[in-house]
Amino acid sequence: MRTTVLLLPTLLLVVLSAATADERRSRHHDHDDARSAVARGERVALAPLVADALRRHPGRLIEAEYEDGEYEIEILRDDGAIVELDYDARSGKLRKTEVEDD
Repeated sequence: MRTTVLLLPTLLLVVLSAATADERRSRHHDHDDARSAVARGERVALAPLVADALRRHPGRLIEAEYEDGEYEIEILRDDGAIVELDYDARSGKLRKTEVEDD
């Protein structure tokens, strides 16, 4: 019984470590894909769009992600509102701005 109790935390640690390694590999692959798409001219780089979003809505970057041909950038503004800005990934043009000021 004592051996089982000691092995459970070790087993849990091994499982969590494997999941974390898989997530790191997946994120690395996503970054490589994004860099390749920018190099091929299929997408604009994300950094200038984040800078533009922060100029428009000063605050703290919460999240920036690519999905379905768009970059979605979320900012927590200095006044506490959350702003989501959607940019066309190919042209870099701002498509939509939503402000959640609950």
